Amino acid sequence: MGNLSVKPVKVGICGLGTVGGGTFNVLQRNAEEIARRAGRGITVAQIAMRSANPQCDITGIPTTNDVFEVACNPDIEIVIELIGGYTLAKELVLKAIDNGKHVVTANKALIAVHGNEIFARAREKGVIVAFEAAVAGGIPVIKAIREGLAANRINWLAGIINGTGNFILTEMREKGRAFEDVLKEAQALGYAEADPTFDVEGIDAAHKLTILASIAFGIPLQFDKAYTEGITRLTTADVNYAEALGYRIKHLGVARRTEAGIELRVHPTLIPADRLIANVNGVMNAVMVNGDAVGSTLYYGAGAGMEPTASAVVADLVDVVRALTTDPTNRVPHLAFQPDALSDHPILPIEQCESAYYLRIQAKDHPGVLAQVASILSERGINIESIMQKEAEEQDGLVPMILVTHRVVEARIIEAIAAMEALDGVTSPVIRLRVEQLN
Repeated sequence: MGNLSVKPVKVGICGLGTVGGGTFNVLQRNAEEIARRAGRGITVAQIAMRSANPQCDITGIPTTNDVFEVACNPDIEIVIELIGGYTLAKELVLKAIDNGKHVVTANKALIAVHGNEIFARAREKGVIVAFEAAVAGGIPVIKAIREGLAANRINWLAGIINGTGNFILTEMREKGRAFEDVLKEAQALGYAEADPTFDVEGIDAAHKLTILASIAFGIPLQFDKAYTEGITRLTTADVNYAEALGYRIKHLGVARRTEAGIELRVHPTLIPADRLIANVNGVMNAVMVNGDAVGSTLYYGAGAGMEPTASAVVADLVDVVRALTTDPTNRVPHLAFQPDALSDHPILPIEQCESAYYLRIQAKDHPGVLAQVASILSERGINIESIMQKEAEEQDGLVPMILVTHRVVEARIIEAIAAMEALDGVTSPVIRLRVEQLN
């Protein structure tokens, strides 16, 4: 069996919560298979945890409640960071790197915000920081882009990369429930945190999108430039109108390369209902990647959870063990491109991004409003793809007008909406959602 006589690699796990517990259990259960793949055994030599995980039998394994003890343990070669958050995690990772240890992490916030600094330090020390589990849980999408699609110039990628948000939208569509109502259930089911801001406002998705864009286009991580829009204001009315027009609404992360710069945005998006990604429901994740040679590829699976995320953590661990003996300059670079070859292609502000738009206008029931709206759009060179006008609603006598436009730069739509809202015949704000064909 190759050189399994080599002594096992000793790893330290920091954090024995959901993902930490899953990682420990997968390592124990599949120890033999993992050793066959890695070329040597992997032993958990120490665990740092705040409290015991009843799902893990850690009998006989040294434990501590101080993560820095693991980072400084001379026997440990690889530190697995699963404590989450920014501050402590960042100190822990940098301390492990300074001590010459490789790091495996599932922490997307840490990588998206501090990754440039962490990777630079890792390079100085000749160690690897692996982060497959930080994006889309068990789906090996980072590996696919960094290695499998290395031949391609990536044109764009689009992902449903937050399971909580996708669960909420799925329930709104399938059962006609209101956002607030489903959010409460998601919290009860443990899909959403007590403070759901990161999930429902698109911040979590933006962390992941930042990482995907960086490895797709060979740019530094620039989380602060990502545009985020949440799903808190979505109504069942818009979900239903979208459906009637042949679309599904998904909370999508989009990264696209253009001549002018790179689009990096997370927002509710209408997608044609027959696209595979439009049919990704519940807490599942999916990422579509479009490359010039390969065309579109789709990666689908569980985006969170104990064992799916552990699957990615342990895969990274196997990669690191396989690479322990390689010369650092021959490893797959952290951000897929050689570090001195990253591009400074700018991230575009949202006003310069291009998309098609769904507009819902509440008009008073008198003639001529539609004509005024149409002329506002045509004056700005915005073409209408489809129009749907509903009967006046009983209680307020307003007529909902729904338009879908062709692709246009956002700045022009912003102007057009301001002009519509200034019309006498239009009440209340115009609802605007972006539309992506993804073909």
